[in-house]
Amino acid sequence: MNMWRQLLRLLYLLIFALALNSVRANSNQQIKFLIPDMATLYNTQIINPVKPYLVFSDQAKAEAWLNDMSNRLKKWVPDEFMRKHYLTIIQYEATRAGLDPQLVLALITVESKFNQYAISSSGARGLMQIMPFWQNLIGAPTQDLFDVQTNLRYGCTILRFYLEQQHWNFAKALAAYNGSNNQIWYPELILNSYTNYWQPSAVAQLKNGKLELIDYTDN
Repeated sequence: MNMWRQLLRLLYLLIFALALNSVRANSNQQIKFLIPDMATLYNTQIINPVKPYLVFSDQAKAEAWLNDMSNRLKKWVPDEFMRKHYLTIIQYEATRAGLDPQLVLALITVESKFNQYAISSSGARGLMQIMPFWQNLIGAPTQDLFDVQTNLRYGCTILRFYLEQQHWNFAKALAAYNGSNNQIWYPELILNSYTNYWQPSAVAQLKNGKLELIDYTDN
């Protein structure tokens, strides 16, 4: 019975994707055709959440990154607890998807300015402005796109999908994420946010009474 349900689900995903392939969404984001195997892969990534944690090679780098990013995020999120809550999930989900967390921070800055409950005129929701149609393609209609981790898991998975589709051309992938295909204004907004505000750097910290630079990028 479970096998038949899975087959019916894959058939539904296939029909749904074909029927809506031309529909525009999140700032003209397009629904993309996903073959059943791809739909199943992304569905697995979406429906198996893990409690987020900072993914670094050592605790010093984790704390350096969190403190640095928290100071930058004050502009949009005044509460320290919420800043660190958001940042832990962002770093975890971005790293899990093989993305630069600062790129995700730049994208969120442009898309929602860290408003968890943001809704666009086209119906996109949450921090990374996810259109509800993605729930039918790779998730579940019962999932709450205003939930921070759910939204970030969708957004990072979708961005990773576009990067793979565009052979890791970041400009094309970002334009596809936004729906502004073959235009450069949206990738430029993200790039400006990244380079002018979120670009990672070594930060100074006191350690054993001495001022040291800690490179938290894990490069």
